Amino acid sequence: MSLKEYVDVVIYHRKDGQIKPLYIVWHNGVEYPIDKVMQITRAASLRAGGTGIRYTCLIQGSQRYLFLEEDRWFIEKKEEK
Repeated sequence: MSLKEYVDVVIYHRKDGQIKPLYIVWHNGVEYPIDKVMQITRAASLRAGGTGIRYTCLIQGSQRYLFLEEDRWFIEKKEEK
């Protein structure tokens, strides 16, 4: 089972080149606002595989990792119990 979920992301692209993700749009069209971007770093997803720019985000009170991998966005899925 893949722990990688590709998602649409609404971003703010600044004139200085910085990208700030604002919303994640889930496959069913539901938008989840990103409350805060806490860290931006180049990193690998150890759970889902893949590398890119990792945005450590606060979404609905939970810390989640959002990755920009080449030209696609994915979020690590939470493990199902």
